[in-house]
Amino acid sequence: MGSTNKVFISFSLRDIKAHDKLIEQLNKEKTGFSFVEMPIKQSWEPAWKEECREKVSGCDGVIALVTKNVVRADGQLWELRCAYDARMPVLLIHGDDDKLPSKLPDPLGEREIDEWTWPAISTFLNRL
Repeated sequence: MGSTNKVFISFSLRDIKAHDKLIEQLNKEKTGFSFVEMPIKQSWEPAWKEECREKVSGCDGVIALVTKNVVRADGQLWELRCAYDARMPVLLIHGDDDKLPSKLPDPLGEREIDEWTWPAISTFLNRL
């Protein structure tokens, strides 16, 4: 896949404030990437799932905000499944100060979740 300079942002709708903070940080840093997302999550709709798969696979990587809300975030979990199915680079960052559940749902499972720091994000973007 050729570089598109696009990164998909995956988040739970309950985490919209953290999402807005992340987008503000990414725009402030002038990364050279554009950021794509699915702000309306209709994971029960086959057409939404197909559109989501196309949007995710059209990006160079995915940054996912992971909070305790991911347990009930079917749309976000679908976005992440799409990324992992496409074997895309995914950066999972802890999206708030709350402790994460001890057992995260698939596709997160035992995957490493990084702290939300600019060096972690910058390193990820530079690898794309």
